Amino acid sequence: MRSYPLVLAAALLLGAVHLASADNDMSPATPNDKVDNTGINTRDRNSGMATPTDQSSSQADTDVTANIRKAIIADDTLSVDAKNVKIITANGQVTLRGPVKSRIERKKIFSIAKQNAANNKVVNDLEIVTP
Repeated sequence: MRSYPLVLAAALLLGAVHLASADNDMSPATPNDKVDNTGINTRDRNSGMATPTDQSSSQADTDVTANIRKAIIADDTLSVDAKNVKIITANGQVTLRGPVKSRIERKKIFSIAKQNAANNKVVNDLEIVTP
């Protein structure tokens, strides 16, 4: 009878491991797979586009960024990619960067940012990426 909790714990652990491995594609990458975003990172390094390091540390700007992020995360209709877009606020201007799945997601995120940005100053650099 004393081993029952141990057996139950082991079964739960094995189930969790199985679920985690089912969600991960562990197939090896092929030479044609794009496994990194070096091209995008290079573009960002060589252009005047806003990057997360451009985020202002002023309380007003960080509050705007936080409010936009909270609203995006709360929207259950948005994809994981959409919920992970870059939100950069500096001097009251919000810049949105990153991939989204559709024009609808792009428009929703832009609308959320406009509602939270001071003077509605938003640069929408979101990219629609289809799988």
